[in-house]
Amino acid sequence: MNRRHSAAAAITLVCALAVLTAPVQAFAAPAPPSPAPEQPGKKSLEEVRKEIDALYRKAGSATDAYNLAAERAKKQSGEIVKLAQAIVEGQAKIADLKSRAGAQAREQYRNAGLPPGAQLMLSGDPKLFLDGVSRARQGQQAAKGVLGELNRTQEDLKTYTQDASTNWTKLEASRVKQAKAKKKINAQIAAAKKLESRLEKKEKARLLQLEQQAEYKSQTAWLGSGALKEINREASPSGKKAVAFATSQIGKPYVWGAEGPKSYDCSGLTSQAWAAAGTPIPRTSQEQWRQLPHIAVKDMRPGDLIIYFDDATHVGMYIGDGAIVHAPRPGRNVTLAGAGSMEILGVVRPDK
Repeated sequence: MNRRHSAAAAITLVCALAVLTAPVQAFAAPAPPSPAPEQPGKKSLEEVRKEIDALYRKAGSATDAYNLAAERAKKQSGEIVKLAQAIVEGQAKIADLKSRAGAQAREQYRNAGLPPGAQLMLSGDPKLFLDGVSRARQGQQAAKGVLGELNRTQEDLKTYTQDASTNWTKLEASRVKQAKAKKKINAQIAAAKKLESRLEKKEKARLLQLEQQAEYKSQTAWLGSGALKEINREASPSGKKAVAFATSQIGKPYVWGAEGPKSYDCSGLTSQAWAAAGTPIPRTSQEQWRQLPHIAVKDMRPGDLIIYFDDATHVGMYIGDGAIVHAPRPGRNVTLAGAGSMEILGVVRPDK
């Protein structure tokens, strides 16, 4: 079964790459489907396609916001756990220091409240005085040390408590952002699904054709610019691992917020692919664009990430020969596509 699956995946990959790397003429947009007679006031399929695409774009933007808030909440929760441990350790240390300071105070009380130096002077024994001076000084230094350490620990404890409070505030803010983003994502996806549900079976098929036609048109224009002629670099060893991981996920469904292993969103796929290659990268496409080194399109190589749209809300992994692997949107599976089938913002390289 695994062998047949691997063979099918390989055939799919080869066929797709053959189409994507064919001469520009091969990318001519397919003939548009015959339009159905339109009713007065009814939107055309192309208008519906654009509206659905816009809704999924907005859902993608909200997904990035959700993922970023989730990452921050995870980090803040980890900080709170560390601070809580530090607070517990600090409280135990303070209890020990107070115990030691109390023991020193009780010792002084037993000696009638006189400091060690005065006791030695009153002893009348010069030898005892000389022998005890050193011990007295050590005792004084120890007492000062205990009090000093107690003060420092109390200050540290105060700082830990303030930091924990700050992180709780940030954590709650992140949770609020997550909740708002989740609500927005569900609303946009529900609206898109509602539009699609109104279509008849034949209309849905034509809608898919229009979607593919738009992608082919963009890919053709990109290839026609001569971009692919300059892109001929080999993947790095890490890049090869990342590509192998990403392409092995082909066929798995897109689910917003998912990082595998059964489903992915766009940046969940790319971040997990590079994690599998031993190079952790930011979780969201916007943070990948913001934090990773930028590369000119003509210099990209397999494994590099192509960031799409002016708000950096989609990402795919370049696999060579003008193709990417990506998780497109809800209702679609991880698949291959033309690297120029969407509006390219730029390229980043995780292992530069």
